[in-house]
Amino acid sequence: MLPTQAEYYCFLVVVFFAFWLARRNRAASMWVVLAANFLFYSHWGLLYLVLIPACATVDFFLARAIAVRRGRNLVWLSVAMNLGLIATSRYVPGLGALLPLSLSFYAFQALTYTLEIYREEADPSASFVDYLASVTFFPTVIAGPIARVPALIPQWRWKGSALSPGLSQEDGGRALGLIAIGLLKKFLIADYLANNLINRVFDLPKLYGGGDVLVAVYAYAFQLYYDFSGYSDIAIGSALLLGIRLPENFNDPYRAINLADFWRRWHISFSNWLRDNLYYSLPGKRTKVMPYLSLVITMALGGVWHGAHWTFLIWGFWHGTGLAVVRWWQKGKVRPSRPGMSWSRLGAGLLTFHFVLVGWVFFRAASVDNALQILRRIASLQWIPEGVSPAYFAVLAFAAAAHFIPNTWRDQSLGWFAARPALLQAAALVLTTLAIRYASGAGTAAPFIYSRF
Repeated sequence: MLPTQAEYYCFLVVVFFAFWLARRNRAASMWVVLAANFLFYSHWGLLYLVLIPACATVDFFLARAIAVRRGRNLVWLSVAMNLGLIATSRYVPGLGALLPLSLSFYAFQALTYTLEIYREEADPSASFVDYLASVTFFPTVIAGPIARVPALIPQWRWKGSALSPGLSQEDGGRALGLIAIGLLKKFLIADYLANNLINRVFDLPKLYGGGDVLVAVYAYAFQLYYDFSGYSDIAIGSALLLGIRLPENFNDPYRAINLADFWRRWHISFSNWLRDNLYYSLPGKRTKVMPYLSLVITMALGGVWHGAHWTFLIWGFWHGTGLAVVRWWQKGKVRPSRPGMSWSRLGAGLLTFHFVLVGWVFFRAASVDNALQILRRIASLQWIPEGVSPAYFAVLAFAAAAHFIPNTWRDQSLGWFAARPALLQAAALVLTTLAIRYASGAGTAAPFIYSRF
């Protein structure tokens, strides 16, 4: 059940009405959420109905013990169990058919609970149902955002609480607007860019000239952004329909002026998780070398999380080394940022974007040899595209321009949409759906890229 499928939205509508009808009874509404979560998991396989509750229950009681004893061994047990879930669901031969849904995002989310309690940044939940509903929350399961469980649990409080006053008309409209934007990003930009050039070029780069390959590499940067941020918009919108606010996952990453800035804007929930739970945990921070080496180690492990392939390891080392260089360059040279655009900022932004672009080649390539073929075709300096249609250039140009639209415009548009009557919002969603169906054809939508991680 993917957010590109109609059944997901039928499911979401049923959950929405069931949740708000049961809202006057706190216990009943929490059981609705819990039932929805496990119904979502069961769509992927009945084994999840045993595996997830068992692991979540272990974490719940481990966290209570950690709060009392502060035992490091108990934390390591939680870490080993959740990382074991990732390894089991992705790398054990023969389990792919039984566990088609990767448990990476569940495991990272679950670890926020035990790790924050160990660091005394949160207290154990008094309610097992609240905890279980939060750690298994269905909008975050496929591809995040990675929510902090201790931040989710208080949001289930009802009307009269300052934390959760209920679903306002503004939040409801904003939620629907985010879902519509996510669908448009996925179908009209990401899938179009992938199906009409990127997939063919990366599969058989030797058949294409350097210009076509170069366009495909630029296009992949935007395909990946619109695919992943599109899912994040849908997930955030789905959660908001239930009164839950998930963390933002993207903030115009290609506007970054250095690599550290990029990682403050790209997959924010994951980069924060790596920083808080891995980078800060590595030893030797007071030495001269270790802070730089820790960046390389952290990003290399982040690369391996994406897959046990050399391409992902190289991608991680590429970014880790780049971050270390940025840290060294900035040491002792930190100055207040100046508002507005300057030639130096523009140059730094272009350099950062192209550094990221080289990394995306390895991230997308099926093998190191495939990535090197792509780079060799670009290095031929034959950059005149031969097989790229004007329509493709138009979509790519629109994707690039839309990425650089000021955030205030986006927020104002969502605010305007949220203020419209519900009937007008419904009509807009129907028209959006029809436009997507017409533009994308009758073909099946490609899975979200990060759903396989």
